[in-house]
Amino acid sequence: MTSLASTPVLIFILWREFVWGGLAGAFGEGMMHPVDTVKTRIQSQAIISGSLGQKNILQMIRSVWASDGIRGFYRGVAPGVVGSFATGATYFGVIESTKQWIEALNPSLSGHWAHFIAGGIGDTLGSFVYVPCEVIKQRMQVQGTRNSWSSTMLKENSAHKSGAHIYGYYSGMLQAGHLIWKQNGLKGLYTGYWSTLARDVPFAGLMVTFYEALKDLSRYGKEKLPPVSNVHINNSFEGLLLGGLAGGLSAYLTTPLDVIKTRLQVQGSSLRYNSWLDALRTIWMAEGANGLFKGSVPRIMWYIPASALTFMVVEFLRDNFNERPVSRVREVSSISIEPSPKMRKHRTEAAPISRGLFGIKELPRFSLGSRDES
Repeated sequence: MTSLASTPVLIFILWREFVWGGLAGAFGEGMMHPVDTVKTRIQSQAIISGSLGQKNILQMIRSVWASDGIRGFYRGVAPGVVGSFATGATYFGVIESTKQWIEALNPSLSGHWAHFIAGGIGDTLGSFVYVPCEVIKQRMQVQGTRNSWSSTMLKENSAHKSGAHIYGYYSGMLQAGHLIWKQNGLKGLYTGYWSTLARDVPFAGLMVTFYEALKDLSRYGKEKLPPVSNVHINNSFEGLLLGGLAGGLSAYLTTPLDVIKTRLQVQGSSLRYNSWLDALRTIWMAEGANGLFKGSVPRIMWYIPASALTFMVVEFLRDNFNERPVSRVREVSSISIEPSPKMRKHRTEAAPISRGLFGIKELPRFSLGSRDES
């Protein structure tokens, strides 16, 4: 009876996880988009300029500013925000229920393995919206403003070696999507789909695994503090610190996968790289390890604050807007079952509800605990 009565509340909380995750993802992308633009341009230089003599971070920042101004750093922000909203929503909304399902189906995969698998599944679902947005975003990022793109197309090196002239200038997200669909169909919008999954599934799995591991370490540290220390760390602040660390470490480890994905998506129909493996082999032979880790610094610079802001916003929204549903679950549990002395003792000794990464870890204890009493 308790389980049925509390189910709408649990579904409501899960839907809030979709909303909070989507808003947090969009917020992080919007704040950090200029850094992502610099990273994308650094990684795609071999495609656009056709030269191995490439700019570093500071040189690229000066180049973008000189040719495009502030607008150049924000090219492609609209598809970036849309794609990040979709990814954030599915990542946070799907992952907790997936993790619980994995642990119930196969207890040997509990803990960090369940976090890794659930993170990968959540990101995979979001990729159906994210990948087309990413293709549009990255092509708009490398184009800059109309004048700078026209100048690039006129350069002999670009026209004859890199194939930068293969697609026209995109004035906006919808127009870009229409042109790509018209020229290459659905395949064009999903260019680099498998390379995106090859990057994002490990990244998503690693990030949630690192985050949970850091949360466990944080809890262990709190338990070791003297009882009189009275130290309290706000959930939002903890999400900011731990989310940034988890995102930065995951970003560095998956940089080679990101380089391959970026080059496949910005090359258009010139087909400098025929496949994911061909891109990996070609980059390794021509540029070595430095080529595969190109753009790692701005990628880390993007993901540390972006992940920190994302987890901070999610924790803040949960703390401030999820209190009422949780209290309703408590009320349902208390009025729908006649408590026995043992159950009253259990409630007296029960710890407060723990908000883990997805905010509802302990809810099953309140809604299903009555089964032991029946």
